[in-house]
This record gives sequence, C-alpha cells and structure tokens, in this order.
Amino acid sequence: MVKTVIWDNDGVLVDTEELYFKVTREVLSEIGVDLTPELFDQISLMQGRSTFYLAAAHGLKAEVIARLRSDRNRRYSDLLRNGVRVLDGVEETLRRLHGKVLMGVVTSSRREHFEIIHSGTGLLHFFNFVLTREDYGKPKPNPDPFQAAIIRKGLQPEHCIIVEDSERGLAAAKAAGIRCIVVPNALTLGNDFSGAYRVLESVSEVAGEVLELLCQ
Repeated sequence: MVKTVIWDNDGVLVDTEELYFKVTREVLSEIGVDLTPELFDQISLMQGRSTFYLAAAHGLKAEVIARLRSDRNRRYSDLLRNGVRVLDGVEETLRRLHGKVLMGVVTSSRREHFEIIHSGTGLLHFFNFVLTREDYGKPKPNPDPFQAAIIRKGLQPEHCIIVEDSERGLAAAKAAGIRCIVVPNALTLGNDFSGAYRVLESVSEVAGEVLELLCQ
C-alpha cells in the first residue's frame, strides 16, 4: 500500500529545467565554455554533478567559480520572478490525490528559488512537507534527500512512491529503497530509467497508478 507520494519539483511540477539550463549556459559561455543540452543532461540530470566543474577544467580558481555560481543563481532568481508555468496535468493530479495520501516535495532547488517558483503557482497547499537543497547532505543521485524525508517525517520506504523526471532522481530513489515513477521531460528523454516502477508519458497518469496502489 502507498501512503505517501514524494514529488520532485523542477521538470515534474513546474517548467523550470530549461530556465536553469539557459542561465547556466549563459554564464559559462562568458568564460568560453559551450554547455550544450546534451552535456547539461549528462553532467547534471544523469550524474547529478555541477556543470561548473567545466570552469575548473578551464583553469579558473575556486573563488572565481564561486562568483560565477552566485551570478547564475541571481540571474535564475530574476527569471523565476517573471513567473513559471505549472506543467500540464499537475494541478489536476494533485487535486485527485489530495487527502487520500500524504504528499511532499524533495527537490535539488535551493530554498530561495523554490519559494520564488511557488509564490505564484498555488500548489503548496497540496503538500504536507517540503525539503530543499539545504535540508540534506549529498544531492541526488545519492539517497540522502529521500532518506532525510523518511527520517524527518517518520515514513516507511515501502509505503512511499517517488515521482521523478531524471536518471539521477531515479538512482537516488533506488538507493533509498523506494519505488519510483518516472515522467521524462524534453531534456531527460534519453536517460536510462532501468528499474523504475513505471515510466509514464504524462503526470496526468500518476494519479491512476497511485490510486491503484492504495488498494493493494
């Protein structure tokens, strides 16, 4: 039986993955690094590494890279303040599941960005808890984010299911011993989703899967 659904945020609930890629690419281009969508997918969405290691490979010192990352974060915040799009089917799905299961968000986003994103989405009232990047140790694909949610909220892994969009998210779920539904987006379609509980075409299909598990 499933009692808790744990959602990823970027690329699952809201259309922010492309924005994050865009500003990261712009900042890196200023030091002569060409961050292609394929490279971003491989480094960030599959491996869970920071693309700023490419700056280190260009010989930039740690303090310079820190300034670049800070500049990227500021630009990203500015873009988010213009508003973000809730992905198709998300609100309807959350509404169908609300009150039937606990729901939370475990995201790699920094708290500042998460709060800006959801200042206008109207989605937060659906969730019982939120963990952002500041709330755990190592990021996905390590299991730390989901293990932190399990410990803090007193959850049982076998009673949870995770909704992710990337290979790193699936790897983190598997490492934490939790079933994972994957809904790929345009950037992650080529990822390896071996071991996923389900790979779905749309978030709209998630509610049906979860409601079926409620009866088991």
